[in-house]
Amino acid sequence: MLLISCPWCGEREETEFHYGGQALVAYPANPDALSDEEWAQYLFFRDNPKGDFAERWVHTAGCRRWFNTVRNTVTSEFTS
Repeated sequence: MLLISCPWCGEREETEFHYGGQALVAYPANPDALSDEEWAQYLFFRDNPKGDFAERWVHTAGCRRWFNTVRNTVTSEFTS
């Protein structure tokens, strides 16, 4: 079982959390000016690195708060 450390509740089992995708994805500055292809890039295309990766998680079975964290995609170890 993977243990995830919630900043507010402490360490809990992974079944209490849901993955929210890549962290720090900036909303387009002028969304009305984007083409369909640019919207598709913003909505559906994300990085998929091997190694440390900034992610968003939500503690659904606990405090229900969202938080950003860094997880190693090879070892699944949370580094921050």
